[in-house]
Amino acid sequence: MSSEADAIIDFDDKKCCASCGIAANDDIKLKNCTACHLVKYCGVKCQREHRSKHKRECKKRAAELHDEILFKQPESSHHGDCPICCLPLSLDEQKSGMMTCCSKQICKGCCYANAMREIRESLEQKCPFCRHPLQSRDEDFGQNLMRRAEANDPVAMREMGKRRRNEGDYGKAFGYWKKAAELGDSEAHFQISVFYRDGKGVEKDVKKAIYHAEQAAIGGHPWARFNLGYEELRNRRIERAMKHLIIAANLGHDVSLRSLREHINIFVSEEDFAAALRAHQAALDATKSPQRVAGEAFYAKHQK
Repeated sequence: MSSEADAIIDFDDKKCCASCGIAANDDIKLKNCTACHLVKYCGVKCQREHRSKHKRECKKRAAELHDEILFKQPESSHHGDCPICCLPLSLDEQKSGMMTCCSKQICKGCCYANAMREIRESLEQKCPFCRHPLQSRDEDFGQNLMRRAEANDPVAMREMGKRRRNEGDYGKAFGYWKKAAELGDSEAHFQISVFYRDGKGVEKDVKKAIYHAEQAAIGGHPWARFNLGYEELRNRRIERAMKHLIIAANLGHDVSLRSLREHINIFVSEEDFAAALRAHQAALDATKSPQRVAGEAFYAKHQK
């Protein structure tokens, strides 16, 4: 009987304002606490009045929800899949290329197949994805990137940021990355985290560095995950550190796997390492195909 009564009370609590107790109806719409989603309020006034009572529970649950998202294994890395063959892109950026005309990352296998077809049929060289004529000069690449950046393409803005960083203009690089990160680009979040960590173009800020690294890690960025793991190790939060390294290794990140190997029977069990090793190999195998092997060999030979 008591369990049934508790269930009724819990149900009713969800239908009432946590501060004033007013019930939801057609005229009164209750809104969840945006941080923890545990309680509801009829308005901002009630939420403020109830904050002192709810603050501790709210922070605890919000942290739990954050960790659920942070430590969820991403389905793929931040590179995603090649839009033509639909196989996962390798973490090795030398095995794919970005087309500045459409901002698509294309694997070397699909670039190779497209190039061989154009050679056989004496066709004009075009982008394998959008069929835009390929540019041959670096200044044309820059113009394409600029046009797409002006159209709020996050990938183009991220790449423009990298160009400005390489030129030593950290302020403009940060500006491009900030806009790209606001549009959800994981690589931009990672680059911002490095700037905040090292104090390049901005003042050093550990909290902001961690925030952007976490956003990148959630998006499948293994280097961001690796950096978070070592930040946790530095703070002696061993379990969290190993979780980060395992997730990164599962995405095919070699450095994280080597780091896990160094901690076998110290911070990570043999069983957990073996599982990470299998997942790491599976991630690498998923990026391979005969066409990609041929393409990578072709471009390696002709780029020497």
